[in-house]
Amino acid sequence: MSTENEGNEGTAAPAVPSVPSAPPVPAAAPEGTPAPPSAPAGPDSSDAAAAQQPGQAMDWPPPQHAPSAHPQPAGAWPPPPPAVPAYAQGGGGGPVWGAANQQPASEAPRKPRGSGLVAAVAVAALVAGGIGGALGYWAADRNDSGNSSGSTTVTASTNPQALKRDPGTVAGVAARALPSVVTIDAQNGDGEGGTGTGFVYDKEGHILTNNHVVASAANSGQLTATFSNGKKYDAEVVGRAEGYDVAVLKLKNAPSGLAPLALGNSDQVAVGDSTIAIGAPFGLSNTVTTGIISAKNRPVASGDGSGGSNSYMSALQTDASINPGNSGGPLLDAGGAVIGINSAIQSTGSSGQAQAGSIGLGFAIPINQAENVAQQLIKTGQPVYPVIGATVTMDEKTGGAVISEQGSGGTPPVSPDGPAAKAGLKAGDVITKFNQTVIDSGPTLIGEIWTHKPGDKVTLTYKRDGKVSTAEVTLGERKGDS
Repeated sequence: MSTENEGNEGTAAPAVPSVPSAPPVPAAAPEGTPAPPSAPAGPDSSDAAAAQQPGQAMDWPPPQHAPSAHPQPAGAWPPPPPAVPAYAQGGGGGPVWGAANQQPASEAPRKPRGSGLVAAVAVAALVAGGIGGALGYWAADRNDSGNSSGSTTVTASTNPQALKRDPGTVAGVAARALPSVVTIDAQNGDGEGGTGTGFVYDKEGHILTNNHVVASAANSGQLTATFSNGKKYDAEVVGRAEGYDVAVLKLKNAPSGLAPLALGNSDQVAVGDSTIAIGAPFGLSNTVTTGIISAKNRPVASGDGSGGSNSYMSALQTDASINPGNSGGPLLDAGGAVIGINSAIQSTGSSGQAQAGSIGLGFAIPINQAENVAQQLIKTGQPVYPVIGATVTMDEKTGGAVISEQGSGGTPPVSPDGPAAKAGLKAGDVITKFNQTVIDSGPTLIGEIWTHKPGDKVTLTYKRDGKVSTAEVTLGERKGDS
């Protein structure tokens, strides 16, 4: 339904009749306004003007031109309008000539003698205005009559060159990226599952996505990947990393000519950079949304919803609209390079079986980290995690990462001969900085550690008995999920 004329319903009128010889006049003249002379300026009114005495009122307009439908006493102001057009009674809500809301004419004061010249000039201007209006209408009507359609709309250019999108626009980036993004359908052995997103990682048919997208079908189930052109392929899991929330699939009978998405450098991303997210929110494949990087190094802990281990990330935060089904899809920069894998959203909560939607706080695994994990999974089928060799509490807002008094499963809180033990850390120490990043909790520390590789040297700042100290730590490794 068009809303072009919304608010104007009922005011349309039939075709406008010929313009009268004089324009409409106000319903009531201001007090003290002199009455206009009766004779219009023009060759046909010379005799009447000569016979009129200065200050003497005459009927207006002359009866031979347009007899008045509302006779008034001589000298009344304003002069009565032409007979009410036929459309005046059926024109809807707008005021028209001769409408009932016009004020009654008031008796004009008699003018002093000698003002006839001024009045004549005023009448001449008034009539000239009326003639100009009539001529203007006639010219417009004449010009319109030459247009067979009568339309005043303008048609946009249909030149294909004018419709081309610049490669740097969102439309240009999306056009290049969409053929390399897939919608993943994961069904477990009972036929239950869900929908997520992935993207082409290499020409061999590897697909990069989230672990929680494929977890339900990883062991015994069915995985399919559907491209934007509608072609569907079966897929299998190459490897999964629960802690990183990264998984790699391989297309069965992968087609030739796959175009991997270019990978960017997430370390160089700045707050305020433009972002483009592609995915299948709520199953709506090939959806493109845009936003910016609204924060970096955001500590995020999330689960796969199946009771598995939590994942931890130092995430890129974006306000691009991300919803369930976007998980595993690419977060692109303005040039179309992948800078992250969309993985989680902050939500105000959900009730019952309803899924919560985007409130403008989405989180993506930095692609530098995801690429390292993907290479590990393709090479060995299992993830490798950097560690400090100490167990920390998962309490929030503790002012740092507290080394537990006891390790998981009865193990020592600080692994003997591990990186933390070699650096002199003990149970009860509170780690407050990882290099230059402030640590406010255990999950924040884990997320920061996992942005590095085993063998990297880092500096830990910690408090013990109120005293602040630093230690150089060489990160160890842990293979596989446990």
